[in-house]
Amino acid sequence: MAVWDDLIGQDRVTEQLTAAARDADAHVAAAVSGGEPEPAGSSMTHAWLFTGPPGSGLATAARAFAAALQCVSPDRALGGAPGCGFCDGCHTALVGTHADVEVVRAAGLSTGVDETRDLVRRAQLSPSGGRWQVVVHETADRLTEQAANALLKAVEEPAPRTVWLLCAPSADDVLPTIRSRCRHLVLRTPPVDAVADALIRRDGIEPELAVAAARATQGHVERARRLATDERARARRAAVLALPTRIADVGDALKAAQQLVEAAGEDAKEAVEEVDTRETEEMRAALGAAEGGRLPRGTAGVMKDLEKRQKSRATRAQRDSLDLALTDLTSFYRDVLARQLGSSVPIANEDVRDAVERIAAATRPEQTLRRMEAVLECRGAIERNVAPLLAVEAMTLALRAG
Repeated sequence: MAVWDDLIGQDRVTEQLTAAARDADAHVAAAVSGGEPEPAGSSMTHAWLFTGPPGSGLATAARAFAAALQCVSPDRALGGAPGCGFCDGCHTALVGTHADVEVVRAAGLSTGVDETRDLVRRAQLSPSGGRWQVVVHETADRLTEQAANALLKAVEEPAPRTVWLLCAPSADDVLPTIRSRCRHLVLRTPPVDAVADALIRRDGIEPELAVAAARATQGHVERARRLATDERARARRAAVLALPTRIADVGDALKAAQQLVEAAGEDAKEAVEEVDTRETEEMRAALGAAEGGRLPRGTAGVMKDLEKRQKSRATRAQRDSLDLALTDLTSFYRDVLARQLGSSVPIANEDVRDAVERIAAATRPEQTLRRMEAVLECRGAIERNVAPLLAVEAMTLALRAG
């Protein structure tokens, strides 16, 4: 199983990264043999920017490339492609234990300058045992302005054996000066049939359920997997898709908003509670606090910093959960609009076809467009730090009045 096997529907990107890994391998071989290590050629560079829609596999592509760069399979010497998936370099890079592969993901709302400066300092070190020092930043779009400027210097003046792999939804989400120094790879939304095939082949999902999950999530790989394997995820989605048919008046709209925000909060709590508990226990132990006892004098500030980070992570988790619900709502109204315009495109939400047909027949396309705009405005408002309940209430009132 090669490192690229989890990268679904991205054949062109896989070819580019495989070629780059070959050139990187030749570059390291030249350096080890004592020759003057020339640049690896046009296929390889020190900084990469992966962009694409949610679910396209940005982080998967970056991690796979990191593993291929660390591949130590003897087959490489016989012309085999780097990224075998079985050697120690590939395996440890993929599972997150390779000493020279660091994966960074903003746990909270953003990544600050102090954290980024520490990362840059570590990235300047030579590889401790691997072939390259690789930094995978899965949320480069969440860098603060100061953090982005700190990262820029590292990308402008890279260490000889350091590779930066940055992931963001679009090139516009990173500083122009950073993206101008990166090789840009654009991933596409994977085809529904490719996602369904992966669910069947890798996860043992029944074909009918796999196809339904892939279609419902419009090719979003991780969402499709979660929908196919988690009954609670299917229940939450069903509740969201029932919302357009049960908002008859102002009271219904406000009640629906409250329920949506509360559900997102519960979902976020489930996502972070275990991690928060483990972090708190580990921190207390590191500070020397006895089990159930008070913290040593002078350590309260450290715990407050931890609580602040955990609160930020919980806020991000709630926003992500809400955004998922709003994405499902957008998909519902897209199906409605497709029916109203007579499109032959298959609907995504086949399980609620009756509701889609009923609303499509009872409303006009311009009303549907206004409702879709209300959902998009809600997503934007939440990202601008508008209180979630206020943003969702404004949206549900617009859905009723649309």
